Amino acid sequence: MEPTQARQDSIFKVAVASFIGTAIEWYDFFLYGTAAALVFNRLFFPSFDPLTGTMAAFGTFAVGFVARPLGGVVFGHYGDKLGRKAMLSATLMLMGVATFAVGLLPTYDTLGVWAPALLVLLRLVQGFGLGGEWGGAVLMAVEHAPAHRRGFYGSWPQMGAPAGMLLATAVFSVFSRMPEAEFLAWGWRIPFLLSSLLIGMGVFIRLRVAESPVFQHRKPQEASPRIPVLDALRNYPKQILLAMGARFAENGFFYIITTFVLSYGTERLGLPRSTFLNGVLIAMSVHLVAIPAFGAASDRFGRRPVYLAGAVGCGLMAFPFFWLLDTKETGLIWLAIVLGIIAHAAMYGPQASFFSELFGTRVRYSGASLGYQLASVFAGGLSPLVATALLAYSGGQAWSVSLYMVALAVITLVSVYLSAETFRENLTEAPPTSPGPDVLSEPSSRSPSPVPPR
Repeated sequence: MEPTQARQDSIFKVAVASFIGTAIEWYDFFLYGTAAALVFNRLFFPSFDPLTGTMAAFGTFAVGFVARPLGGVVFGHYGDKLGRKAMLSATLMLMGVATFAVGLLPTYDTLGVWAPALLVLLRLVQGFGLGGEWGGAVLMAVEHAPAHRRGFYGSWPQMGAPAGMLLATAVFSVFSRMPEAEFLAWGWRIPFLLSSLLIGMGVFIRLRVAESPVFQHRKPQEASPRIPVLDALRNYPKQILLAMGARFAENGFFYIITTFVLSYGTERLGLPRSTFLNGVLIAMSVHLVAIPAFGAASDRFGRRPVYLAGAVGCGLMAFPFFWLLDTKETGLIWLAIVLGIIAHAAMYGPQASFFSELFGTRVRYSGASLGYQLASVFAGGLSPLVATALLAYSGGQAWSVSLYMVALAVITLVSVYLSAETFRENLTEAPPTSPGPDVLSEPSSRSPSPVPPR
């Protein structure tokens, strides 16, 4: 086999493994979000009125995001010192055990206040595992990819998010068609218990891919920092802060569109949950195609122009999104969710390569994870809770949530505008005859002046 073909086969294998493993992890994480919107308020917080119970359920949903930065720091530390591959199977196992345990958890009627307490604990474990998973998965894809295709191949683990949500929503949708009493009694548990089958497959696949060549190339030349996260904070504070800001619209919009919308539609609009679950299913199918398309576009036009277009799109959709939902017309509801998710994909597609290219190899796992996961606490984790509180404050009027979405978009627009363009910089091509992929070089700790959008 020709060296170039061997290299291409290796990249494709890594990309597929990253996609499958990440999809399984996100299945576990999103399954909880769907259950929080539709079930947990009734089973774990039954003594509250519906609004307070929903806010409490979304509160346990947010807890998982609080644990994600800690997972990013811990797994990022060992990922930068020991390698990317070693961390991926550990995070997958951790997520799987926690998700399976949720499926076995007694409800409030059986355990009283201990039931929601244990639910929170398991959500923390989920968040801790996912916090460490993202950095390793995207770096395996980005660091294996050739220089001119990092945006495209880096988007493959990003595709795991809609694939995981598609699977979680589809499975939950099937069981939610059961009679209400049976579904609340035991039907909701089956999707969580099915996680155990997926985890074994994911671990097997991830063990069969090679370590990142960039990490292997770097390690013999220079000792790893003693504490990578401190090194990242010291040398890349601007990059971490800008990565956080770049996530606000992307992360916040996503959970409003896919999680908050479920409770808004069923409780505020009085529509069947299947209307919104099916809308999310359609949107996730579109998302799967849009993410790699925008990732590839960022290889041609740059990370910043594509990302900025997505943030603008999300801001422009903030008010029309709820106008379309409030029509109560199924087709228009689905259109709103799909348009919102396309705008999201323009940010999510190039995000893995964009964030990875902001940091040097020695601390790339820690730096990228920290910027990504810290934002998830303030944006994605809180967005359904904040949206629910704003809806209550405005007397059920969605304009308050729309203004919140506009604010998220503004934060992202400013952050990406102030970021350096990375898609053509800090690259070192491997010799044409080498079977190894192109190698990311060490970026300077000081970003070059921002490059205007093209």
